[in-house]
Amino acid sequence: MTNEIVKVDLDDRSYDIIIGSDLLSSAGEYIRPVLSSNRVVIITDENIAVAGHARHLEMALDKEDISHDVIVLPAGEATKSFAHLEDLLNKILALQPDRKLTLIALGGGVIGDITGFAASILLRGVSFIQIPTSLLAMVDSSVGGKTGINTKYGKNLVGSFYQPKMVLIDLLTLQTLPARQLLAGYAEAVKYALVWKEFKFNEFEDNAFLWQDVSDISSKEFQQQLLSMVKQSCQAKARIVAQDEKEGGVRALLNLGHTFGHALEAEMGYDGRLLHGEAIAVGMVLAFAYSQHIGLCKEEDVRRVEQLLMSVNLPTSIADIDEHLQADKLLQHMYQDKKVDNGKLVFILVNAIGNGFVKKDINGSDILAFLNKMI
Repeated sequence: MTNEIVKVDLDDRSYDIIIGSDLLSSAGEYIRPVLSSNRVVIITDENIAVAGHARHLEMALDKEDISHDVIVLPAGEATKSFAHLEDLLNKILALQPDRKLTLIALGGGVIGDITGFAASILLRGVSFIQIPTSLLAMVDSSVGGKTGINTKYGKNLVGSFYQPKMVLIDLLTLQTLPARQLLAGYAEAVKYALVWKEFKFNEFEDNAFLWQDVSDISSKEFQQQLLSMVKQSCQAKARIVAQDEKEGGVRALLNLGHTFGHALEAEMGYDGRLLHGEAIAVGMVLAFAYSQHIGLCKEEDVRRVEQLLMSVNLPTSIADIDEHLQADKLLQHMYQDKKVDNGKLVFILVNAIGNGFVKKDINGSDILAFLNKMI
């Protein structure tokens, strides 16, 4: 498999996304040119360590004589917390770092988010590199510089925009990923086709059969489709970030389904019962259903989105998550969302598949009635 390179163009903060297979074994060669010193700290989680990816990265760094330490955090969304951030910073500071240190985030979106945030505030800013090992992180969260942690009030409410020096995507690491995690990433890739016409939603429909049984992802057909999906997602994200780094305009469209999804995650307590991509799958269906509810899009579009996600065994309704969830509590979480503007709810809605837009001044009582209907 030939490596693909996608550039994120941010003038003097530009960086490359390198996509390929078995890149971890030669990661040192790719990483060395962007280092400010010969020292890195690898941040990973228990699952990645057990899978052997951290050891493979260490061996690759040894080949290039790059000095490294490894810090292993607990796996799961609950790790994105003040307590774990403090623990991580203290462990790095105990190593007596200087400002030329580079942190390497080796893991999924949780590790990428907390490592990037730690890098942005450690010694008032050190470099970091993203090596995503989950499909969700590959197609979305590792690119674009959003970093942060969760609080009891909601998801990603404390964080920073802080760009990595490089993103290294080794598709081979996905072979140790559970099917549920793969599908969570698939949901985030579908999102691009739901808000932009240039991503062909019908291509996701045509290839859905490949995702209906992901117990073996090593087939040539699946690998080709996977490479294409990751590359196109990264190209879209890179283009959007170059235009709108801090989400003042077009980048906001990438939040399709997130206001609903983040509320679901917060109410479920980040305890592993609901993965981020699963929450977004439900959130995107709800965004389409609400768009239909207020007369913006056709029922046919809602059904197509719902049917695609259902066909690959992703949740598509609140009842699929927990039939006891309450609309008023979900609405409370929505008012804690980062996108709230002057106390008004902000949603990404659609006129049709491939035609998303930002809708401000959403009436909270209307959302409450809609959620009660959907529950």
